[in-house]
Amino acid sequence: FESLKIRFEPSVRVFESKRRKHTEMSWHSMYKSSKFRHVYGKAGSREQCYEGIPITHSVHDNHFCAVNPKFLAVVTESAGGGAFLVIPLHKPGRIDPHHPKVCGHQGSVMDIKWSPFMDNIIASSSEDCTVRIWQIPDGGLRRNMTEALMILIGHSRRAGLIEWHPTCSGILLSAGHDCKILIWNLEEGVAVKMIDSHPDVILCMSFNTDGSLLATSCKDKKLRIIDPRSGKVLREADCKSSRVNRVVFLGNLKRVLTTGVSRWNTRQIALWDQEDLCAPITEEEIDGLSGVLFPFYDADTHMLYLAGKGDGNIRYYEVSAEKPFLQFLMEFRSPAPQKGLGVMAKRGVDVSECEIFRFYKLVTLKGLVEPISMIVPRRSETYQEDIFPMTAGTESALSAAEWLSGIDRGPLLISLKEAYKRPNPAGLRASKWDRRTVKGIDLLENLTPNTDKELLKMVFKQQDEIRKLKDELGEKDERIRQLELELKNLRNT
Repeated sequence: FESLKIRFEPSVRVFESKRRKHTEMSWHSMYKSSKFRHVYGKAGSREQCYEGIPITHSVHDNHFCAVNPKFLAVVTESAGGGAFLVIPLHKPGRIDPHHPKVCGHQGSVMDIKWSPFMDNIIASSSEDCTVRIWQIPDGGLRRNMTEALMILIGHSRRAGLIEWHPTCSGILLSAGHDCKILIWNLEEGVAVKMIDSHPDVILCMSFNTDGSLLATSCKDKKLRIIDPRSGKVLREADCKSSRVNRVVFLGNLKRVLTTGVSRWNTRQIALWDQEDLCAPITEEEIDGLSGVLFPFYDADTHMLYLAGKGDGNIRYYEVSAEKPFLQFLMEFRSPAPQKGLGVMAKRGVDVSECEIFRFYKLVTLKGLVEPISMIVPRRSETYQEDIFPMTAGTESALSAAEWLSGIDRGPLLISLKEAYKRPNPAGLRASKWDRRTVKGIDLLENLTPNTDKELLKMVFKQQDEIRKLKDELGEKDERIRQLELELKNLRNT
């Protein structure tokens, strides 16, 4: 035995050495391949925060905050109905206690979302069972706003969630505690479809990139992939061993991520193939805290952010189509617990500072909204094209009628390169796209429609006309290129 041990011991040592070397190389290669492994979170200074805001004390698991390159909106406490503040983004500091509010709802406001196409348009849902569309003046509110552009009535119980279509400006979804999802055609001001395939309250909705699929989570512990136009449930996952709270599509990866609670009462995340919901691709337990875990996905960088309600930290991961699928990067820590988070559109981040994501954190105890920037540390003074690819702009890709007829188009993309080093007086720079880019609204400013509803219809009509003119211009350019090629061929012969 001793002779055999002496004989094979060198071979064992060599094998162990090679195994350790291979493990170290694979570990290093896994981390070196990531451009975002050094991303860090930076909280805004006191001069960049918004103070003195009476943030709502509602216990619903919503964000109660929405932000775009022009405005910050926060749901507030109010007596005799629901209200929310709208603050120009470039005016941080202490907010006047008598600051004008949007206060047309008869019940508490449950959700607010800015239109991804028009920075002055915001939708709100409320316990009064209605969804309302508001138009905010360019300089912000000068007096309380009570008259909405459009009031959408269709739910029999409180309307808890709203979601804009990602590529069509005229489509809005709302989910109520009547267990129904209504699809609204804002060009006509009517509900065109009702999805009633949920036996219990809907907790979350998420569109895929082109808006052809809708993922939902429900209190019945089921994850569903739905065709929103027909209302048909295409795929369904019965999560008996866990409770699914939130769901989000992961861009063009054909993956769906859910957050929830495991059978051991720990918070967990699960990654699913949207074509097969029989079992999750991978699951990961996070911690034993009780707050709802909100997922945020950045399709441009393939980064996933997880923020828990009542926590002070934000975890972030890099998502890939191959193993390990979810790679933990870092964690931003803060002692102040967050009630909700608003997320800035990519066209509003500070490109010159390599800011790839920005949160607006609600701190109820302090009445504070604090910006948190996620930054990639780079020493170069040039535009970082590898971390700022083409991103979704403010132009609608199709009209409501086209989408309802079955047409799908991805978002129209813009470059952020022209926004490089553009200053912002608030200290948090925004891109050049923070100005109003929808020409339809500029054209409408000199018109005097009879009603607000007519005004909104004219806005969508102008958008549709602009899109058609651009398509026609593209076709003519292509025809010109063909004729030039034919002329060149004729000259050569």
